[in-house]
Amino acid sequence: MGLQAKLLRVLQSGEFERLGSSNTLRIEARVIAATNRNLEKEVEKGRFREDLWYRLNVFPITVPPLRQRREDIPLLVQAFVTRFAKRVGKEITKIPAVTMESLRQYHWPGNIREMENVIERAVINTSGASLALAAPLDSPQASPSPGLAKKTLADVEREHILQVLQKTGGRISGSKGAAAILGLNPSTLRARLRKLGVTPSKG
Repeated sequence: MGLQAKLLRVLQSGEFERLGSSNTLRIEARVIAATNRNLEKEVEKGRFREDLWYRLNVFPITVPPLRQRREDIPLLVQAFVTRFAKRVGKEITKIPAVTMESLRQYHWPGNIREMENVIERAVINTSGASLALAAPLDSPQASPSPGLAKKTLADVEREHILQVLQKTGGRISGSKGAAAILGLNPSTLRARLRKLGVTPSKG
């Protein structure tokens, strides 16, 4: 709280003194402050100064969580894959449609930090040019969501099929393919996938 008072004085007056100096310096500055905490609640609990909150909250920009902006997920995934692949000296040029759809449908309770962790682990785990997740993502149903009750039967079916395809690496037919696991004929599963708008990476 003491540091908050000092910061408020600097923001209000535009003046400060360097540590160990008695000379007052005047500055022209713009402050960009970011937090993942609810500062209004922090103010109510007495952990954040109300006057500093109002001083900082001149032009607020609220970034919604990933689950509310799923259209951004493919771009973010591609950016993280490029970054981490370069870091570990790999060349990953393909993200299977099934993998991308699984990433899009995931609830991301940990937001960007969780996505970075998942993609970095996937890049390390990938041995070829096609991104492979290190482990299946939990179903969005496993994470509490205000919109959970609005899921349709098609949504639930799509998520379950995507999970199975992820485990089989996108393979549909064969004894270890998704169709066998789901108890469906491969042609029936392909028809369901077309209806759901999912393109598998393998036959």
